[in-house]
Amino acid sequence: MAKTYKELMDEARETIPELTIDEVKDRIERGEDWAVLDVREREEYREGHLEGAIPLPRGFLEMRVEETLPDKTRPIIAYCAGGVRSLIAARTMQEMGYENVSSMSGGYTAWKNAGYTWVADRQFSQEQITRYARHFTLPDVGEQGQAKLLDAKVLCVGAGGLGSPVAYYLAAAGVGTIGIADHDTVDMSNLQRQILHTNDRVGMPKVESAQLTLQALNPDVNVIPIQERLSSENVMRIIKDYDVIINGCDNFPTRYLINDACVMAKKVLVDGSIFQFEGQATVFSPDEGPCYRCLFPEPPPPGMAPSCAEAGVLGVLPGLVGCVQALEAIKVILGAGTPLIGRMIHFDTLSTEIRVLKLRRDPNCLVCSEDPQITELIDYEEFCGLRTANAA
Repeated sequence: MAKTYKELMDEARETIPELTIDEVKDRIERGEDWAVLDVREREEYREGHLEGAIPLPRGFLEMRVEETLPDKTRPIIAYCAGGVRSLIAARTMQEMGYENVSSMSGGYTAWKNAGYTWVADRQFSQEQITRYARHFTLPDVGEQGQAKLLDAKVLCVGAGGLGSPVAYYLAAAGVGTIGIADHDTVDMSNLQRQILHTNDRVGMPKVESAQLTLQALNPDVNVIPIQERLSSENVMRIIKDYDVIINGCDNFPTRYLINDACVMAKKVLVDGSIFQFEGQATVFSPDEGPCYRCLFPEPPPPGMAPSCAEAGVLGVLPGLVGCVQALEAIKVILGAGTPLIGRMIHFDTLSTEIRVLKLRRDPNCLVCSEDPQITELIDYEEFCGLRTANAA
């Protein structure tokens, strides 16, 4: 038998406790483990909400509440603008097996009118709301995560094969500041894999070409071109303002230099490398896992490590590895998932085999151990004949 709106509300009030704004405030101030659930629309939440409230619009409740709040025994306070939608939402959750759900009477309007503390998240422009709409709907990103991305600063070392997909996807995702460090110019031979660049930019500095491409893709992003060769004299200055460093330069002098600098500066380093048909990626995080020197204490002797120009590389391979590096950097920024710290993903494109290798920290590591032997940065150009090699 069909029920009227009044009947539905009366039934909800018979089974769902309604808490006053004072009772909710008291529970929050006592530090009780209540989940505060905001069931208003995203636009309403964006304009202001209770601090720590979890956004879940009423229209998506049944689809996402079990993912958002998996513990059905945890006490939950739902609220909306005036206390109606939250009452219906609480009743629905009760029917789904949630054991302790309440609704805040008067809703956010009463809370705000009483002068109680509320917060407002980052205000996005209409263009940003449209551009990042797919991120906003992801539980592990949402508007708060997108705000983290927009506030983040990432340095890409190299605008070559690895740096191209890394920077492309970071810019598309809305990472607010992207530094591009590369001293080289665009060469015709780069275009087989370095997708930041185009045929008409041959001879242009790679950092300028990268800046043109990335800002055309997403004007939100501040691209900082750094046309310098990294050395022991400038690397600390270059990395100091960035949250995450991504190594896209596949030569040993730079690899050891950037690893040591990141260890000393306590910076997260997302590392990738490629060789012919194989590639690998990992995350080095100081004090959380190994660094590059834990795996390879010293650079190889001259001639033992050919460059891409000498050994060749499948053009699509750096795209695969670079995308993983971009993904790992985004996970680090968001604090989502499990980054590849202490693990390395390895791709063999000919056999289509993917392996995840465990990496262990060396307690006697030359640079990241408790008693490091290397405490000053070293330039390793003399070890490898790669001074003029193009990045990846």
